[in-house]
Amino acid sequence: MSIHPTLRYTDPRAAMGFLTGALGFVEQAVHTADDGSVAHAELSHGDGVVMVGTRTGGSDQFDTGRAVIYLALDSAEEVDAHHARAVAAGAEVVLGLVDQPYGSREYAVADPEGNIWSVGSYRPQVKP
Repeated sequence: MSIHPTLRYTDPRAAMGFLTGALGFVEQAVHTADDGSVAHAELSHGDGVVMVGTRTGGSDQFDTGRAVIYLALDSAEEVDAHHARAVAAGAEVVLGLVDQPYGSREYAVADPEGNIWSVGSYRPQVKP
């Protein structure tokens, strides 16, 4: 089984621009609704995929609220380079580069709609 976060945005195209420009995601697929809105999009980062759609408002049970997503990189050096890219792209840094007591080098930015994207060298593992 795999886990793929899904986020709904009021302006998914702006969010996708942020994710590809500032955080290095790669657009894999974009499916539009009849009205031209983003019905479903998939963006990859390494071997992970996040799905993006348009927030419809009202009582849609699939509309998401604010989220925190963690991107795991392979090394502290990669985290530093990733941070430099995000800052150069104008991302709002909400946590500057920090070395955590559990061994991770991390930072975090907010996307245009307030979701927090934390980036670090800690890689959670599935235990058998």
